[in-house]
Amino acid sequence: MSWLGDVDDDDESDFDEASIRTRPNPKSNRPRTKRRPAHADARIARVLGVDRGRYTVLVDEDAPDEHTALSVRARELRKTPIVTGDLVRIVGDTSGGEGTLSRIVGVQERTSLLRRSADDTDQVERIVVANADQMLIVVAAADPEPRERLVDRYLIAALDAGIRPLLVVTKTDLADPTGFLSHFDGVEGLQVFTSARGAMPVEQIGRHLTGHATVFVGHSGVGKSTLVNALVPEARRATGHVNVVTGRGRHTSSSTVSLRYHGEDGSGWVIDTPGVRSFGLGHVDPANILAAFTDLAAVAQECPRGCTHLPDAPDCAIAEAVAEGRLGPNGPARLDSLQRLLGTFADK
Repeated sequence: MSWLGDVDDDDESDFDEASIRTRPNPKSNRPRTKRRPAHADARIARVLGVDRGRYTVLVDEDAPDEHTALSVRARELRKTPIVTGDLVRIVGDTSGGEGTLSRIVGVQERTSLLRRSADDTDQVERIVVANADQMLIVVAAADPEPRERLVDRYLIAALDAGIRPLLVVTKTDLADPTGFLSHFDGVEGLQVFTSARGAMPVEQIGRHLTGHATVFVGHSGVGKSTLVNALVPEARRATGHVNVVTGRGRHTSSSTVSLRYHGEDGSGWVIDTPGVRSFGLGHVDPANILAAFTDLAAVAQECPRGCTHLPDAPDCAIAEAVAEGRLGPNGPARLDSLQRLLGTFADK
């Protein structure tokens, strides 16, 4: 006999836990899982702009039902950067009607990614735009003064991203840009446009925009927004002026936005970006710096293996070519620009 008394070992009614109340999961009543829905019904859309967590997207691009819609990113994409130019997958209400909101659930593979950093020592990259295949560098002949080394940085960033660079010099009615442009004589295949008050080459530039996604970059105050408005009249981008004391332009574009360009030969995308006074290259492979100086890179093939091309580099073929005058009157300035950039990376 059991000291517990006459108890059936199979009778567990006294220990029935069915009446016990359990605290619900405070986050969800369903168990967490890594499985995500396939979203087979998702539609492809192009990100035109980003504003405080809301994404303006273009749905059914080039189709009869093309329209814009407003989206937010799905929770699972909270650590995934989504930028202007991205092609994304959206679900939910994609009609674009007033008060509707769709959801971004995926980002398509990118063909290119233009990036910059705060400075050359900063490894944290800031994505400027995705899927652009051209970069139009806008620089003024005067007011503000042109900066060769800033343009050099743009060229390096474009090459690193696999983007074709174009260059337009504005305000040529204020100064002759010949001396400035001579700095880039050695850049192979660089298409250059000049613009003046009352003589803006809208048609010439437009022919190079058709069929392309072109990101416009430039220092504040160089007339980039004015050029964008001439190419895309409905853009109505704000324009500013240059401070007569500091010589610096005032930021007028506060965000990156994609605008549809319509020309006689077809359409393309103009991607306007905020003006910047610096363009860090901390994310760039140093090997791509020399490649941006195509005239110097050709001579560098004669350098000894492992040549740094810095001022203290022994038997540097580029330095010898510059000293002998074989790279023309602009050779010393271009070598100095190259060495400044390479020296920054050498100190990292």
